[in-house]
Amino acid sequence: MNNLTSSASSVDLTAKIDLEPQLAQKLVKLKDIFAQAQRVLIAYSGGIDSTLVAKIAHDVLAENALAVTAESPSLLPADLEDAKIQAQAIGITHKIVQTAELDNPEYAANPINRCYFCKSELHETLRPLANSLGYDYVIDGVNADDLKDYRPGIQAAKERGARSPLAEVGISKLEVRMLSRYLGLPWWDKPSQPCLSSRFPYGEAITKEKLERVGKAEFFLRNLLRDRLQDTDWKGDLRVRSIADMAKIELPRSQISAFIDRVDLVALTEQFKCFGFLDITLDLEGFRSGKLNDVLKQK
Repeated sequence: MNNLTSSASSVDLTAKIDLEPQLAQKLVKLKDIFAQAQRVLIAYSGGIDSTLVAKIAHDVLAENALAVTAESPSLLPADLEDAKIQAQAIGITHKIVQTAELDNPEYAANPINRCYFCKSELHETLRPLANSLGYDYVIDGVNADDLKDYRPGIQAAKERGARSPLAEVGISKLEVRMLSRYLGLPWWDKPSQPCLSSRFPYGEAITKEKLERVGKAEFFLRNLLRDRLQDTDWKGDLRVRSIADMAKIELPRSQISAFIDRVDLVALTEQFKCFGFLDITLDLEGFRSGKLNDVLKQK
């Protein structure tokens, strides 16, 4: 895969792990949801959540499950390639559609509810497609933990009739990984990779050029750290936050020392400048998913 995974390749996926009875029951409930739905279209980003949904849907429904990935400037090209590879490995039929959320000024302005407009565009594309192809349900990969965070996109999807089976049966992010490993998915510990628009502070306008810039920077950094930190407990989590013309690199705090010791910082800085950044910094607090939402808690 092009995407940066952690230790999946070193884990013996042929060694079957046992599920706790409660999680095993949740898996049964998931399968029942798909069996009752009969035909489902999955909003499939290639992330660990939607990939688990696609896997279970395909296991239950075979050709009556369709995975659809939305291609847009906010999706890193490497992540699209991963989505293709994973869908092929699962065996599910995979379709790619184009979305144009950037054409919506309300999305491009990057308000605090930006994700609402993104998911509105996505599901206003997927619902007509599902109708035309004879799929009664559009399914997404929202899990139970997502409901605890500020996710305006969840409301947009719900308003447009999407279902979230993982959340319906109470499956957490950790349980998504446990089920993925149980089912033999080699990307069970793949790091979360939200859309590239999440790299910008609320209120800073988003453009195609800015998305491409931060995407190139993250792809370069992923590959660099995969090579330089492969013998550490590197988990693959990173972000390049884009604040005006400054790139702020976020890594797990435990990896910051190794990063400073092993990476040619001068060369890294020059490469980031080639991408269009003027200043490059390292966040000493360390990586934390959803950090840009901190500003919402202060209001």
